[in-house]
Amino acid sequence: MKISGGGSIKPAAPTSTQEIASGKQPAPQGPVTSARSDKVELSEGSSLLQRVEEALSNVSVVDAAQVEAVKQAISEGRFRVDSSVVADKLLAAVREHLLIHKP
Repeated sequence: MKISGGGSIKPAAPTSTQEIASGKQPAPQGPVTSARSDKVELSEGSSLLQRVEEALSNVSVVDAAQVEAVKQAISEGRFRVDSSVVADKLLAAVREHLLIHKP
């Protein structure tokens, strides 16, 4: 099979290494028109999600009063750790994790 070079298609001019290094793009050939008619519509679900996120951002994750009470109890030596309660809650957390992430 023989390919002839007599066609009307011209290859694009190669980009120089300086243009590549500087991030410059070659100028477009021919007229360029741009029509800006972009439109974004949010669904009801996304609007609801946005309202929920805003509401949650206003909720305190930590009860500052409880933290201060525990700090005070520790500093006064009144804070006691019940190891059986800690063990029970640890086991419950592991069971929940295993139920959610079944192998």
